[in-house]
Amino acid sequence: MSSDNLKLFKDIALSRSISKGAAHNQISQSAASQHIQELERQLGVVLLDRSTRPLSVTEPGRMYLDFCRDVLRRQEDFDAALDGFRRGTEGRVRVAAIYSVQLSEMAELEAAFSRLYPEGELRVEYLRPEKVYEAVLDDGADIGLVSYPESTREITVIPWRQEEMLVAASPYHPLAARRAIRPSDLAGADFISFDEDLPIQREIDRFLAEHGVEVRRAFHFDNLQMIKEAVEQRAGVAILPARVMYAELAQGRLAAMPFEGAALYRPLGIIHRRRKRFNRVAEAFLELLQAAPSGVAVGIE
Repeated sequence: MSSDNLKLFKDIALSRSISKGAAHNQISQSAASQHIQELERQLGVVLLDRSTRPLSVTEPGRMYLDFCRDVLRRQEDFDAALDGFRRGTEGRVRVAAIYSVQLSEMAELEAAFSRLYPEGELRVEYLRPEKVYEAVLDDGADIGLVSYPESTREITVIPWRQEEMLVAASPYHPLAARRAIRPSDLAGADFISFDEDLPIQREIDRFLAEHGVEVRRAFHFDNLQMIKEAVEQRAGVAILPARVMYAELAQGRLAAMPFEGAALYRPLGIIHRRRKRFNRVAEAFLELLQAAPSGVAVGIE
């Protein structure tokens, strides 16, 4: 029962496709099918229901999937520890963060990390929210940085902080002259939004509906930079975390106004796999994140 075979079954089960699992492992579909058939024969159970499209994982299949993931995780931890021993390093930490992490702030964290652990290795990858969860679950990352974090049977959430959300507008927009904005002031306004499947947009929609406000959706994007650029070009207003506008506000490219008589915040969280065993360097970076002052912390979407 090699690690390659365990990974093959895991990829097939998670993608719910023998062809996709085979492609991920660079083998033919027929070879992957033969492996699954032989595995089912050896175990005496059906692991995959091939009568459905996409295929589904049976109850014994889910048990075997959990076994595969556990063994592969243990092997990865062992390989990482052994590799660190061989190279004489203090280890590495892999971070998956959503795109709205502020690069300048992450650079400060990386610099602080390098000073404390010069032999350590910090890898940061920027992904969509659902991909951050996948990276943490599949051991592609030790730590995930997300907003509106959700704990699951396999994911632990460490509450981090709350970021105030403000109305963002071009300095030339009529609303920019106001010290504060009532939610009702946005009624009928051209509005730049996030893609509707993102947690931050669902919360903004809830806030607007709660105050009986309807806006005109001018554009929607899946990242903060595009939204900020659209607002700068006077395509509409937006609701954005205050932290992600620091540079534009300082340069006079955006105006930001708080809500009057109402408040909207987005919660930030650190996620990791339950029962995750961190190496010393990963533990140190986790502590650094939690201890970082507001001027150095990461802003995430």
